[in-house]
Amino acid sequence: MTAVTAMTATVSPAGAAAELRTALREAGLPVGATGADDHVQLGTLKASDARQLARLIRTGTKRTLKAARALREICEAYGINLPELRVRQGRITLGACRVDDAVRLAQLLGASSPRPDAPDADAPDADAVRDLLAQAFSAATGGGTLDVSVREEAPDVVELGALDARAARRLIGALRF
Repeated sequence: MTAVTAMTATVSPAGAAAELRTALREAGLPVGATGADDHVQLGTLKASDARQLARLIRTGTKRTLKAARALREICEAYGINLPELRVRQGRITLGACRVDDAVRLAQLLGASSPRPDAPDADAPDADAVRDLLAQAFSAATGGGTLDVSVREEAPDVVELGALDARAARRLIGALRF
């Protein structure tokens, strides 16, 4: 039987620095890391070590980057404009979109068309679209959640939250049908 040691995350900077030093050493990168207050500082890296560290980070985020690219391509194919879609802190941030793009996304996820509040209204209410999209996302992705909010200063824009790679892949699957 083999013993397995698991490193647990700690809240102390010294613990975070030690964890980072261990990971860097395991990757063959001779870089020091020290902790003070709530920051960890890396020592000087040789250019070749910096490139290796960048490769390791990209490898670690490969699934997320791939999901973001696929999601961007699918949305573009459907004519849904998500100009702020990007990967940040290991999650896919969808960003702001116009209400009509949010309606189209909700419909692709199986929602019915929202009804405008007033008979003479041209566009549906952003709050109704927010609720519609959140419900459609949950139904289409098997209970997943998407934070959707309305921008007060721009009532024709909804702000879509961030997804991890797994939730993004479920969304991609729902959009491909």
